[in-house]
Amino acid sequence: MNILWDFDGTLFDTYPSLVEGFVHLSKKELDRAEVLKWLKKDSKTAFRHFGIDEGQREEYKRLYNHYANTSSVPFEHLEAVLSRGGDNIIVTHREKDSTISLLEKYDLRKYFKEIVSVEEQGFPRKPDSASYEYVLNSHQIDLVVGDRDLDLIPARKLKIKTVAFQNRDIEADFYLDSYGDFFPMVLQPLQNL
Repeated sequence: MNILWDFDGTLFDTYPSLVEGFVHLSKKELDRAEVLKWLKKDSKTAFRHFGIDEGQREEYKRLYNHYANTSSVPFEHLEAVLSRGGDNIIVTHREKDSTISLLEKYDLRKYFKEIVSVEEQGFPRKPDSASYEYVLNSHQIDLVVGDRDLDLIPARKLKIKTVAFQNRDIEADFYLDSYGDFFPMVLQPLQNL
């Protein structure tokens, strides 16, 4: 089974670093739970909600990459899922170097056939499906895993099964709160289809 993965909030618990980068960028004392709620929708919406100019996006990327490289960790039981066989592909808004750095830090790079950095490679931001279509040109994808609706919208458009990770408020074929449940709650039901 070949899986297309989102990175932030799906493979690695980067939300604390995304929130810290956002709060630092705002130069205000924002409620971190409120910031997280808006970032879970998407960063463009969060920028608008908190009145941050889109021109600050590059600085935001720099800040959250800084925080992520020092404090982000992969989710528990992830390596067992990645090592099950099949191709794993990442499609992320994160910069490719930062993604690779975090994967290498935890010896997970070896599990991924390809990493697509959406904006660096000239694709429109998700939920546009162009980056997923690009992946489908060279890989058969059986499943897409993401924590936000914008990760799953392109998969639904392309008729690929979806898993919502730690988010039951979005439309998905499967819901997962821990990768420890991946085999009984996702893989076995898929094999029985």
